[in-house]
Amino acid sequence: MRYGTVFVCLGFVASLMVAVPARAESDEPDLIFRKSTTFKLLTPNDKLAVYGVDDPAIDGVACHYTAPEKGGLAGAFGLAEQTSDISLACRQYGPIKIKEKFEQGDVVFRERRSLFFKKMQIVRGCDAKRNILIYMVYTDKLVDGSPKNSTSSVPIQPWGVASGDIQKCGDFLR
Repeated sequence: MRYGTVFVCLGFVASLMVAVPARAESDEPDLIFRKSTTFKLLTPNDKLAVYGVDDPAIDGVACHYTAPEKGGLAGAFGLAEQTSDISLACRQYGPIKIKEKFEQGDVVFRERRSLFFKKMQIVRGCDAKRNILIYMVYTDKLVDGSPKNSTSSVPIQPWGVASGDIQKCGDFLR
């Protein structure tokens, strides 16, 4: 066996080891379900996957996003660059409790979408005039980002409390 072949094999194995943790940079999202969109005979199918994440700074708000996951050989080894077509829906599921001050566009969740340089982010903002939390999902890439995005809003509503106890998101902006 030639030394060049050995180095190529070692490089390929090392790239696989780096590619395996291609999931979230923060807490792992909850996988709700996956559905195949294409059939591939010997390798994994392309899929749409639905995930759920909680806003770490705001109790009572959850976001669900649907992201395509490439199959095939590259997808099986975590080497495929995932597309930027991600949809987002965020909802109030209990009393909203804002735990800390935040800035417009603070990151709620971040996940890599390729081996290098591309990541998906869910960011939060506040429409203080209407007292609505705004969430946006988008992908960025070091050289060439994508304008594809999705936005969801969560009006802060009473949840089993008197209406005077509702927090105002504008009070928590820095």
